[in-house]
This record gives sequence, C-alpha cells and structure tokens, in this order.
Amino acid sequence: MNGEEKHQHSEDHRTGSAAAAAPLRPPRPPGDVTDRRRLEDAGEREVRNSGPILLQRRSDSDVRTQTEKDRTLLLHREQETHINAQEENMEEDGPKEETNEQKLYKVANELLLTERAYVTRLYLLDQVFCAKLTQEAAKGTFPVDVVKGIFCNVACIYAFHSQFLLPDLEARMCQWESRPRIGDILEQHAPFLRMYAEYVKNFDNAMDLLKQWTERSAQFSAIIQEIQKQDICGSLTLQHHMLEPVQRVPRYELLLKDYLKRLPPDAPDRSQAEKSLQTISMAATHSNSAIRKMENLKKLMEIYETLGGEEDIVNASNELIKEGQILKLAARNTSAMERYLYLFNNMLLVCVPKFSLVGQRFTVRTRVGIEGIKVVETVNDAYPHTFQVSGKERTLELQASSEQDKDDWIKAFQQTIQTFQKKNETFKSASKEAEEDVSTEELGRRAPRWIRDNEVTMCMKCKEPFNALTRRRHHCRACGYVVCWRCSDYKTTLEYDGNRMNKVCKDCFSILTGRTASEERSEAKKRGILEIEAAQFSGSSLVCGFLLYSEKARPWQRVWCVIPEKEAVVLYVYGAPQDVKAQSTIPLLGYSVDDAPRAMDPPSSFRLCQSKSLHSFACESEEQKRRWLQVIRVAVTGDVAELQTAGSGDLANGSHDSGPHSI
Repeated sequence: MNGEEKHQHSEDHRTGSAAAAAPLRPPRPPGDVTDRRRLEDAGEREVRNSGPILLQRRSDSDVRTQTEKDRTLLLHREQETHINAQEENMEEDGPKEETNEQKLYKVANELLLTERAYVTRLYLLDQVFCAKLTQEAAKGTFPVDVVKGIFCNVACIYAFHSQFLLPDLEARMCQWESRPRIGDILEQHAPFLRMYAEYVKNFDNAMDLLKQWTERSAQFSAIIQEIQKQDICGSLTLQHHMLEPVQRVPRYELLLKDYLKRLPPDAPDRSQAEKSLQTISMAATHSNSAIRKMENLKKLMEIYETLGGEEDIVNASNELIKEGQILKLAARNTSAMERYLYLFNNMLLVCVPKFSLVGQRFTVRTRVGIEGIKVVETVNDAYPHTFQVSGKERTLELQASSEQDKDDWIKAFQQTIQTFQKKNETFKSASKEAEEDVSTEELGRRAPRWIRDNEVTMCMKCKEPFNALTRRRHHCRACGYVVCWRCSDYKTTLEYDGNRMNKVCKDCFSILTGRTASEERSEAKKRGILEIEAAQFSGSSLVCGFLLYSEKARPWQRVWCVIPEKEAVVLYVYGAPQDVKAQSTIPLLGYSVDDAPRAMDPPSSFRLCQSKSLHSFACESEEQKRRWLQVIRVAVTGDVAELQTAGSGDLANGSHDSGPHSI
C-alpha cells in the first residue's frame, strides 16, 4: 500500500467512525441512469460509514481485517467504473433492446441496491430505536423485557445481512463479468432466512406491546417520537419500519422468480437458484400471513377512529369484508335515508354520517350479529335494487346504487354467512369430540385430548372470540377445551397427574370439587351488584340526593347518589331516582376526602381521591355538602357503627336531597 492509498484508508476510517454516531440517510429508489449512479455513490458511502458499526457486533477473531475492507471498497469502485463504461457505450450506440444477460445483471443489481437500503433500515431498528429504548430501560423507566419483546431477534437479522449477505453480494457484483450468477450465494444464505420465522411469529405481540407502552409510558413514547422526527425515518413510524423485515423475504422471492424467468434452462446457475427459491418461498409464506394481519389491523384502526372510538373494532379476530354507502328504507313510509355499512366477519355495523372538521366521521346506529342473519332480494317498484337483511337484533331493507352493487352486497353477505357457519360447525364438532373423549366419570382420572388452538376461534365456554391481547387461548387440563383466561381461572387436583394442582375450566372445577351452588351464588352476586333499584336503596339510606358528578376531569353530569344502610361503605351512582341499575359504584374505604374550594369546580364541591382515581362532586348548598361529608368522612375509615349514628342524625334532619340542581 503506497502513501496515497494509506492516506485514503485513513480518511475512510475516520469518515466511518464519525458517521457511526450520525443518523444514516436512506438511499433513493432506483430510477434512471443518473439516479442509479447516485444510489451507488450512496451505497458506497453507507458501506464505508456503517463498516465500524457493523463490525462491533463480532468478536475480534471474526472481524474482517482492514485490508479486506480496502479490497471491498476497491472492488466496488471497479464495479462503478464498469457500470459507467457500459452506460457510456449504450449512450454512444443509441438505444438498443436489452439482451438476456443485461436483464439478468439488472435483476442482480436491483437485489444489491435494495439490500443496501434494507441494511440501513435494520440499522435504524437495532442501533437506533432498540439501543435508545434499552438505554432508557436500564434506568428503570420501563422493563427491559418490553424492549426485548418488541424487537425480538432483530439484532441477529441485522448482523446476518450487514456482515454476511450484503458483503457477499457486493463482492459478486464486482466480479459479474467473470462470475455472472447469484444462485450460489442465495443457496448458501437462504437457510439463515429461517430466523425470520421467530420475528414474524412475534410480530403481533410486538405491535401490542408497542401500542400498550406508548400509551402507558410518557418517556417510552417521547423517545420513539424523537427518533421518528429524524431524516433517517423518512417521516414514517416505528411500526412501518418494523414491517420491513416481514416484507423483505417476499421481496427476495419475487426477485428470484424474475431472475429464474430470464435464466436459460441449461444455465449452470439454475439448479442452485431453484433450490434457494424453494427455501425462500417457505419463509415468505409466514411473512405474507403477517403482512395481511398487519394490513387488517391498520384498517381496523382507521375504522375505529372514523367511528369515534367504537368498542370491539380493533380486535385481531375481526376482519373487514366490505364497506360502502347505501340507502336504508324506513319501515313506515319507505323514505330513503343515507347509511354507511361496515360488514365484518362477525357483525354488521349500520352507521350514519356526522359533522366533522377533520375528515369523514360516522356514528354507529345499529349493530347486527352475523349469527342467524339472513339476506334476501326484494322487489320494490318505487325503489329498485333493494334487498333485505334480517338479523336477531334488527331487520333492514336496503337500496343499492345499482344492480351490480346490489349483487356485490348480497354475495358478500352470503359468503360471510357461509364462512361463519362453517367455523361454528368446526367449533361444535371439536366440542362434541372433546365430550366423547372424556366422560364425566373419567374426568380428571385420565389425560384428555387437547383441542388444537387453530380448531376454534372463540372460547368454548363463554363463546367470546379470542384475540392476541385481552383474550388469549388456554387449555383446561381436565377436559382439553380451549378457553379464555376468565373461564380457566380455577385450579384443582387431577388424579391422572399424581393429584397435583392443575388449571381447569369453571365447569370441570364444579364437577370435580362439587362447589357448584356456592360458585353460582358468587357469580350471581357479581352480576347483580349494580342491578339494585335506586328506589329500594333510597328508602333505607344513610344519605341520598342529586349531585353534580365528574370523573377524572370529564364533563359534569347530574346524578342521583345513594349510600345505603346495608352497604354503608359504598356510594351508588344512578342516572335518576327510579333507575333499576346503577351507572357505577365507588367503594369508599381507603379514599381521601378533599373539600378545599377550586376555581375550576362549581361551588360547594368536594373530591374523593385514591391512587389514580378522582371523583368530583358538587352540592346545591353548603348545608347539603356538610351532610354528605359527615357520612363520607366516616365511610372512608370503615367504621360501620359510627356510620349508623351519623346517618340516623342526618335522616332525622331530612337528608334526602331531591331538589333540582343544574350547572
């Protein structure tokens, strides 16, 4: 190495070290000749800049020597010179039809260019997002396991592509004239793409964790927002960048298929290219499934926002089948009203437009379950293109915009109904098999046949659909049913397992322990805690009356509040004095009382505080406030005997405040 080369090497090394701390800029997509030259210049800089970072991951024995780095850079410059010479010859000779060899080179070069850009994205995920979050988690701001759960094995994926696949592709493209092939490289590296299975399998869980901790931790969210503002992110979110590893394997499959299409049948590279395609195609199947799930969840999130936060929309078990504008015919006078339909795999939402300054928004007017729904074509001379949707909750007569639109809707409904019925039949079949496998007499005495996770989509006890976040799958160790956590939150001994404690469903728990009656009473009590009429409490209460109520700074509303004698430490909140069910209950024990005046609150107000709970009340007068606080201050201590004394005095003085109160 002469002096000039040493000087160049020193400059390259310093440039790479400085750039390691600075955010990388993504290369431009391939375009015309000028764009390609710029891309290749950018790619060369990325190789130089990221070199020191990539090599930090490997041990000293595995790190490439500086001589090898110099050789790679020189080969890359030779490749650039070769490309420029080819382009100049093409410009001089005028436009000609590409030969098959040129087409093969073009596909191989596209693989190289996209691989450079992909490594830049992996660097962003591993060395920027993951590194920053891990550094903050080490301070105890949030668990380190959360970061590991989100990024899974992205560090291994980054190391494989940056240290092995990309350098080999770089070297091969520099030697293209003597070795015009890529099948051998892909065959060598394709087995390592199996590591993507772990990333794809964890993808749903990663998205759930990311959403959960973005909402839960302000510091977690702030770090992500700060990084997303950098140029390297290209105005895209972390979720978008995390989808790129899922999309990369299908991209390899498409490029390799294109390469094989142009490769002659007798080419020496064909056998290796075909073998690598088989391996890559298997990995791509899992990635395509994850992409569809991600796109579906993204669409569900858009619908959730459009409907103003409608419950149960963003659920991994929900799938949007069809949406669109339609007219609904009134039942009385057949006048047509504008509606917007969302047809899901398990329900139909009938929505009405609402005024909004931030895009199209709807309000859900009717929700109809797919179970038991029927669709028939109707004839209406005044209103053509009509059909009827009849469900358990509602029957609707709808008018489409055209005959084709009507046929599309009917077909969508029929296919959805058939799919739903098929799943129900599978569910019933699985339930029947499980019942046949384990009889009541043998329950707990021999191991059951477990129902497979993919055989059911809903809990086999409560029939609620499973999802990845709030309702996961669990197996009853006694009967083998797939149930949700609510229905499997029981444990008892099983004879076939050496009388060790095992998780069982509630039905098996009742059969095996004989505690059916007490459990039913307990559940009835849980169901009926709010289903006590206000009038029943008001007649025998320590204090009751109208108050203004606000929870966690929400708008004030006028409610009927009761502290009953029988449950002297619970405050019941009703909408009106004759309501048969309470809106909510507040267990007063342990709450602190704050009656200091606040400028933002109405007069005669007080607050109940506990941890993150804040309940604000406002009385009609200071006297009414005194009577309420006299009872509440005792109730929060749990002294029931003193409560009876305090309440008796109030009742004698007329503690039933039922006068009007508004704000």
